[in-house]
Amino acid sequence: MDGKEDYTVVQVLFISSHVPYPHEVKLRDTKCAAARPADTSAIKAGPWFHEPHPERSPLRRKAAPVLELRTQLQKERGVSLLTTALEQCLEVQWGEGYKVLTYPTAPPVSKEVSQRAMEILKTLFNIMYNTRRQESNEEDAALYRHLVAVLRHCLLLLCDGEERTEELQGHTVNVLSALPLQCLDVLLSVHLSEGSCECEGINMDCVHTLLLFMEKRLDRGHKLKEKLTPVLSLLTESCRVHRETRHYLKQQILPPLRDVTSRPEQGPTVRGRLVRLMTNMDTDVKHCSAELLFVLCKENVSRFVKYTGYGNAAGLLAARGLLGGAAISGAQSPPGGQYSSDSDSDTEEYREAKGRINPVTGRVEEEQSDPMEGMTEEEKEEEASKLINMFNRLSRDNIIQPMGVTADGRLAPLCGQLRDCRLAEERESEEESEEEVD
Repeated sequence: MDGKEDYTVVQVLFISSHVPYPHEVKLRDTKCAAARPADTSAIKAGPWFHEPHPERSPLRRKAAPVLELRTQLQKERGVSLLTTALEQCLEVQWGEGYKVLTYPTAPPVSKEVSQRAMEILKTLFNIMYNTRRQESNEEDAALYRHLVAVLRHCLLLLCDGEERTEELQGHTVNVLSALPLQCLDVLLSVHLSEGSCECEGINMDCVHTLLLFMEKRLDRGHKLKEKLTPVLSLLTESCRVHRETRHYLKQQILPPLRDVTSRPEQGPTVRGRLVRLMTNMDTDVKHCSAELLFVLCKENVSRFVKYTGYGNAAGLLAARGLLGGAAISGAQSPPGGQYSSDSDSDTEEYREAKGRINPVTGRVEEEQSDPMEGMTEEEKEEEASKLINMFNRLSRDNIIQPMGVTADGRLAPLCGQLRDCRLAEERESEEESEEEVD
């Protein structure tokens, strides 16, 4: 740098009567050097950024690529500052505990306020996106729970326009997905009120809002990786650690089966749309949709196949080593995925048709005529020989690769398994020969 000191300036713009000028965070050799306002109560919800356009937010633009800055902002109580800014931007009023007071007759949030709130949420996500992987002390956990209460308020807010409401919810979901799972219990801690969604006496307004948000993103059908996977992951992890959340979403997404004449991926239901995504070309979309349904089935293989069909479920089962149908073990299950042993209730329609359901397609198939009817045994053998020859030719040309299920429930090349079997047989034969000589 021609002997000059390389400084980068990140402006944290908190405009108030007490804080008249932007505070600067200077970096030298990517090390943060300064400061924050000592009194966070002085921060007011005024014009938080001079330029509300997403790409003109200096802190967010600089925080994203610089890991050192992100770490320093956390140490410098950046999360606390931004939480306070978000509260004052939305004029949050507190009730008891972690409850934010809401007023049904309140007007929608204006475009300017919602834009300011979204900028704060984007910045929060940029400095917190790996927080879930870190251990939190009591002070941090209290701060995160306080933030979750504000985020719950953001989820339930109505903005000036449906698109802006959905956009605010999207940024809120991103921040929630970065927080430690144990802090998300605040989403369910609000007491029931008239008109609330509930499950087992627990307020499910927030979970229901997330479900509706997920359905909207499913309806969009584009940019699924960016738009849909965050809320799928958030709901999946919430279901793992909160039984009431899983029960409520199970009722909404996987109600007891009645129609067994249609494939699981057919139809406009949420289940049908999620099952369709299980064969999506994008690996992340496919994995997230399958994982949510698997957790709603309490990670039970037979129940998962029942609701999705073996053909759709095969990808996740192969990745988990469950193609053999074995129950998932504690070692395979992600942390926190502890489920009760209650059984799934079947409808009368399902019980009557259960024996006729094709497990691969997940539905009752129409009876088909036997294609070999009227053929002699010699003709059947000839057709079988032709089929084997065609498969051999495809295999030799590397168009297909025959696979088999290993003892641990995973897919492996069939030729390798046959070779291992032959080697094992040869070893046994050699051992028997040595014993006879002795």
